Amino acid sequence: MVAVRVEGVSRTYATDGEPVVALDGVDASFARGTFTAVMGPSGSGKSTLLQTAAGLDRPTSGGVWIGDTELSTLSETRLTELRRDRIGFVFQAFNLVGALTVEENIELPSKLSGRRPDPRWLAEVIERVGLTDRRSRRPSQLSGGQQQRVAIARALSVRPDVIFADEPTGALDAESASDVLALLRSAVDDSQQTVVMVTHDPVAAAYADRVLVLADGRIVRDLPPLGAEKIAEVLATTRMTGAVR
Repeated sequence: MVAVRVEGVSRTYATDGEPVVALDGVDASFARGTFTAVMGPSGSGKSTLLQTAAGLDRPTSGGVWIGDTELSTLSETRLTELRRDRIGFVFQAFNLVGALTVEENIELPSKLSGRRPDPRWLAEVIERVGLTDRRSRRPSQLSGGQQQRVAIARALSVRPDVIFADEPTGALDAESASDVLALLRSAVDDSQQTVVMVTHDPVAAAYADRVLVLADGRIVRDLPPLGAEKIAEVLATTRMTGAVR
């Protein structure tokens, strides 16, 4: 079962009148219940790939599917609904609402869609991320690692088809980062969630089942699970040689 698929996806931007190719004919699929890390040098297209696969940006050409739904066939309204109901997002900046409690932040996607949150599932998600005793606190009363756990719980709250994470540990210390990555890993192992994570950190990528390496807008390596040291070696080689085929 495939959770996300991109076929022949290209994305070109105009900068000072000159076209800049961010993605160049990318093909990739992400199976349900897997954890994929997307890596590459700065400007390689990894964040553009995530944003395009998540329906946050439309490709210049090619197709994107979430399950059996092709995103190009959807209106902006339907695309917004799909992102809200079937996709979870975790960003480096947490993106929590400061005026809401932990529990209210986690419930927010359901309430925005007009659904009543399932109280049993909500309690389970809050327990999974270790915030049961902090569910009434505001984000300002939490550490950075705890705020990112709230963001993960919010992503899990709608039982999404896929969770897209963009540098989710970039603003965290090593201990908090390890806790957050373990949570994402357990979401895959225990709940058969699908996680696609952009990261520059080989230690973070080592938690994944698969590592895609981009260079010059193309996937140049599709790697099995590797340790952080080996991943760092591959990245160093990619930076030196460019798009290796």
